[in-house]
Amino acid sequence: MSEEAPHLLTEEDGAILIVTLNRPDKLNAITGSMMALFETALHHFRDTPSLKVMLIRSTGRYFCSGADMRGPDQGGPARTGVAIREKHRRGLHGMHRIYDEMEHIEKPIVVAHHAMCVGGGLEMSLSCDFRLAAKSAAYSFPEGKFGVLPASNGVSRLARIVGTHWTRYLIMANLPASADRALIMGLVHEVFPDESFADDVMKFCRHLAGQNGEQMGTAKIAIELAHDVGLAQARQVERMANSVLMLNPDYLAGIERYVKGIGSKGKGGG
Repeated sequence: MSEEAPHLLTEEDGAILIVTLNRPDKLNAITGSMMALFETALHHFRDTPSLKVMLIRSTGRYFCSGADMRGPDQGGPARTGVAIREKHRRGLHGMHRIYDEMEHIEKPIVVAHHAMCVGGGLEMSLSCDFRLAAKSAAYSFPEGKFGVLPASNGVSRLARIVGTHWTRYLIMANLPASADRALIMGLVHEVFPDESFADDVMKFCRHLAGQNGEQMGTAKIAIELAHDVGLAQARQVERMANSVLMLNPDYLAGIERYVKGIGSKGKGGG
């Protein structure tokens, strides 16, 4: 019997770390092995200064079908409320810990959905900074069919991103969303044609990689803080953030060049 391929692959394309879910025959269902490899890749991205953007993608009929319910690493069912809550907090292959780290890393993380994204795969995606969809992508949370809620971002993070209005649609009505509807919801940032999707995604990632790293990292923190506090405090967040960024030598040099260049174009014109 041949040895099973790694559940996750990584490669570097310049400043971009590309992470690929690699169980197409199992619809890229999430396993403990996949999450362990993902966490290792995430830490490599965090700790490597030359890497500016992380891209998560997959191949096959699904982007991800959620957790592998038939896998050997599921463990026994929890039989008390406390045990269930603890399993969500500390179990599930470390998802909560990993998703927290994704949100805290001061570099952009992009996920590219080329096809159906379900359950745990969508919950992972909600901790990414940018979500890109191919026209043929679609989204759903199947947990409602079993009378439960998605509990690892599926309510908490989803409501922050799309609001309570569309969260009810996906969770309470338990209806799927096409890529175009997901764009209307605000669940994804862009929908690209299937034919050019891979190229469009890489173009977007290279654009991000060319942005100022200090500005990107500070913005990631400031945006979350501004969302959580009142308007007056949010303005203070802006001021605090810029008091650091405007002392950056890159900013000082760039603004000096810009000011010197004002009015230089078209000199001598009529």
